[in-house]
Amino acid sequence: MIDTQRIVSGVRPTGHIHLGNYLGAMRQWGKLSQHLAQQGNVQHLFCIVDQHALTTQADAENLTSNTYTIAAAYLACGIDPTQSIIFVQSHVPAHTELAWYLSCIAPLGWLNRMTQFKDKAGKDREQACVGLYAYPILMAADILLYKATHVPVGEDQKQHVELARDLAGAFNRYCGLDFFPLPEPIIEKTTARIMSLRDGTKKMSKSDLSDYSRIHLLDDTDTIALKIRKAKTDSETIPSNENDLKNRPEAKNLLGIYAVLREQTLAQICHQFQGTLFSSFKPILIDALIETLSPIRQHMKQLLADRPYLHQILQKGAATAADLAYPSLKDVRRLLGLIET
Repeated sequence: MIDTQRIVSGVRPTGHIHLGNYLGAMRQWGKLSQHLAQQGNVQHLFCIVDQHALTTQADAENLTSNTYTIAAAYLACGIDPTQSIIFVQSHVPAHTELAWYLSCIAPLGWLNRMTQFKDKAGKDREQACVGLYAYPILMAADILLYKATHVPVGEDQKQHVELARDLAGAFNRYCGLDFFPLPEPIIEKTTARIMSLRDGTKKMSKSDLSDYSRIHLLDDTDTIALKIRKAKTDSETIPSNENDLKNRPEAKNLLGIYAVLREQTLAQICHQFQGTLFSSFKPILIDALIETLSPIRQHMKQLLADRPYLHQILQKGAATAADLAYPSLKDVRRLLGLIET
């Protein structure tokens, strides 16, 4: 077992990183990274899971540029590469090797229960690739390889951490010892769930066909303003009580975005703007978004203009991650009876 707590986070390099990614995860990761830098017994690994991106061909088209974009976003959102480990999944081949070993002990029924495959495969599941079906095992390997103790996730990813715990337990029982710790999900209760600007009942997503459904971290100020002006709302005024937003998903979404940006509750925002029309509220939201996102965009653009610097950080991170991964993998091979070269 390990004395140091290890936290593993990961982002797929697919499409543009957007406001939902930032407010829902990356902003919290940046704060967490800075907080953990003050504690000597905690390590935080930030993985760019490029091999997961290969499960959908469209995502793989711009994989190289998307990978550098995620690296730049990590840094621009406050993650310090001198205090945390930033690396690319495919640069540490131990991930896929451990995934194979875990797949040999994972019952098929466990994968059949994974809800995200059904969502991502759509109606034509027979044409979905095997990688899309089996990727939860690779995700478990991403976690268990480093004997992670904690994994920050949203509610929609909690099932994957539960699978990692089940696989850790199955491996431990198979070998007769507590080799893998059972990772705990970190679900921030105040984490924002940012919805589409065109449909308040759906999450903001990279895969949405409409570019007006989301705000990218690299959008310029004019584009941000245009997208918010075009964002779907209703003709009613802002209520004094957040409960009155129950059947107004688009209104609730815009007010919720502003609340998170200002680090206030939705109830406080309703009280502040009660009786205001959205035609008057939208310019206020635009200003808040530009104030928050402009420094991030500028920092990302500077970083993306210096790929050698980003690559150097990723190489260093991969070397550090490998130093943590391969002793675990060596022990796994030994416990499974595989002969070392």
